[in-house]
Amino acid sequence: MEDYRDLLVWQKSMELVKQVYALTKLLPNEEVFGLSNQIRRAVVSIPSNIAEGYGRHSRNDYLRFLNIARGSKNEVETQLEICLMLDYLKPEPLSAAQSLCTEVGKMLNSLINTVEIQK
Repeated sequence: MEDYRDLLVWQKSMELVKQVYALTKLLPNEEVFGLSNQIRRAVVSIPSNIAEGYGRHSRNDYLRFLNIARGSKNEVETQLEICLMLDYLKPEPLSAAQSLCTEVGKMLNSLINTVEIQK
């Protein structure tokens, strides 16, 4: 693997960014500087940390950044649930992003386990 862009988990997390940005456009205007901003920062953090960790060329640093990405994924899942709980978004538009978020989480867990084994 020559580049972090070759990682399927990075590619899927970039797709998640696209989906979440589209969803945040549906949030009420009063959430522009609140929930919308927070969820956008969290979702962007996922592929950003995968890329940054990959570029560190240190297994320990890579694991640290992958774990940060996993934490951001959990944050996005929570914020999507909050959008649902507050009736800001309906289940239908959320389901694809929630499924992709779950998939990205599983892929991150697998990558973390693989990198840990290689220690």
